[in-house]
Amino acid sequence: MTSNTRVVVIGAGLAGVRLARRLGELGTPVTLIGEEEHRPYNRVLLAEVLAGRYSPDVIALPAPAELTRARVTGIDREARTVECADGSKIAYDRLVLATGSNPVLPPLRGLFTPDHVLPEGVHAFRTMDDCLGLSKAVRPGAKAVVIGGGLLGVSAARALAQRGAQVILAQQSERLMERQLDPNASQLVRRHLGELGVEVHTELRVRDVRCVNGAVRSVEMADGYALDADLVVLACGVRPRAGLAWSADLEVRKGIVVDDELRTSDPYIHAIGDCAQHDGNVYGLATPALEQAEVLAELLAGRATARYTGTRSLTRLTLPGQTAFDLAAFGETEALPGDDVVQLADATRGTYRKVVVRDDRLVGGVLVGELGTVGALARAWEGAEPLPDDGPLLHLLTNDGGS
Repeated sequence: MTSNTRVVVIGAGLAGVRLARRLGELGTPVTLIGEEEHRPYNRVLLAEVLAGRYSPDVIALPAPAELTRARVTGIDREARTVECADGSKIAYDRLVLATGSNPVLPPLRGLFTPDHVLPEGVHAFRTMDDCLGLSKAVRPGAKAVVIGGGLLGVSAARALAQRGAQVILAQQSERLMERQLDPNASQLVRRHLGELGVEVHTELRVRDVRCVNGAVRSVEMADGYALDADLVVLACGVRPRAGLAWSADLEVRKGIVVDDELRTSDPYIHAIGDCAQHDGNVYGLATPALEQAEVLAELLAGRATARYTGTRSLTRLTLPGQTAFDLAAFGETEALPGDDVVQLADATRGTYRKVVVRDDRLVGGVLVGELGTVGALARAWEGAEPLPDDGPLLHLLTNDGGS
């Protein structure tokens, strides 16, 4: 690949910005296209903006100079151009899709107005505009219902509670953050939210959003019980934003399918971040997106040895309150028959540590409250090497080892 190669990146989130900046450092010209009017920002920290801890400027990303604000509407693979909503076209030699993901909007009655927009008071929570709109609407004493108890829903509920809202979190499954946490750790998260004033209901399915004059007034549960609501936050997960790839007849399954060089089914088009599916995995997390951006920058800059082989990603979450509540989870947090498990719990201090070992290898763990050992545990897990025979598990759980 020559220095005259035209690289175009669609998407100015974490992955797109990291790729563009890295390419610039490696001397490869790049055009970054972002459709939001805001400066590129770290989406992971939107809950901190909603909570009032950070201003939007604080979570802004250092964007490259060559940033084009446009909405891409199509890809002409034969001509190697992207088409924008204003009618303009941008030529590329290599195209990178870093289009991220869209919020999942649940199939609730009354969720959309006749004009196919969300009613007043109902908010998704994915973009800076979502965050600023919700931040403007929330006020002390407002009744807020958060639908969804995953990582995003927990973060949104905590932020709204810190803004003085009366928050109810409705989770359809049996516990909070079930994808990341085991039942014990999930219960500690629930207790912490309760201390912040959040009322948590699990195994509760929302059926209907009720509006008056275009504004939300309540949500109805599957059992017929209704909750008054001034605000409703939809935190029901995300799905890869793959519409451009689909329209361009690229291979799309759960996400845009890519190989170890992060190429799509078109060798001149790559995909990274939340929209990409590698080896069957759609990660939807920051760490894999950044690792993919680094590998692809090396490849596009002509360093042919770089390959992406997957990410073993650790989830971390801090819930500020009167006392900060920290948690980290990685790998398989629930044991299978035959696994070895070591766990340490201190109910008084609200701390919990657990690791799961299979065939002498650390396959997962969860820590709540004190994360001093997370660095050593994560390194043991990422290395996937057999553990030594001299009883290291208790040592890993109790020795600080560096974080």
